Amino acid sequence: MTGFVANAFRLKLRDNFGGGASRALRRTNMIPGIIYGAGKENIHLTVDPRDVITGLNTVGFYAKLYELNVGKAKERVLVREVQMHPVTDRPLHIDFLRVKKGAKIHINIPVHFINEDKCPAIKQGGMLNIVLHSLEVTCSVDAIPEEVLIDLEGLEMGDSIHTEGLKIAEGAVMTHPERDVTLATLVAPSSVKSEGIDEDEATADGDDTATEGDSSEADKAAE
Repeated sequence: MTGFVANAFRLKLRDNFGGGASRALRRTNMIPGIIYGAGKENIHLTVDPRDVITGLNTVGFYAKLYELNVGKAKERVLVREVQMHPVTDRPLHIDFLRVKKGAKIHINIPVHFINEDKCPAIKQGGMLNIVLHSLEVTCSVDAIPEEVLIDLEGLEMGDSIHTEGLKIAEGAVMTHPERDVTLATLVAPSSVKSEGIDEDEATADGDDTATEGDSSEADKAAE
C-alpha cells in the first residue's frame, strides 16, 4: 500500500490569477497549479515544472498520495491532471485533488506482469500483447495499492488474462466488477513466408522476373 510522498513538488502560494498572469509565470520557468476538493476553498500555486516532469516519468504518478507544504499548512492530495503543451509537450498546469482521511476514491493503478521466464508461451517465442496498462479500482485514500500484479507462470499460447477473478490488494475492489475486461493475451508472433521461382529456373523458362508468393500472417489466439 502507498503512504505519503513528501517533498515531491517545489511550490509556493500565488495570488495573481488569469491567463495573462499564467503566461507571465511560465516565462519565469514556473507553472500554475491548483488544489481543490473536499469542500474547501481552492488554493492557487506556483509549481516547479521539473518536479512535474520527474513525476510523469515515474510509474504510478497518478496513483500516489502526496503531502504538500502549502504555507504553514499541509495538504494531502492526488495529482488529477497535468495539462501539456500540444507542440513542446511541456507541462502547462497541474491540478491537485484534495482528499480527506478515509475517503473512498476511484483511481487507476498500474498493472505489472511477472514471471515471464516461467511462461511456456513466451518460452516458445510467443508475445505478451498488453491491452490495459492500468486498472481502475475503488479503495480508501489511506490504502492505495501500488500496483496490480499479474502472474504469467504456466500460461500457454492463446491464453487470455481477464479481470474476472483477479485478486488485488486487500481493501481495494475493481470499480466495475460486472465488466470482464481483457488485460492481456499471449499470441504467436507474426511470420511472413515468401514463395518464389528460382532465378535460374525463371531464366530457363524465359521469364524476366521471378514471381513472389503471397505473405501470410500467423493466426493470433482468440480472447
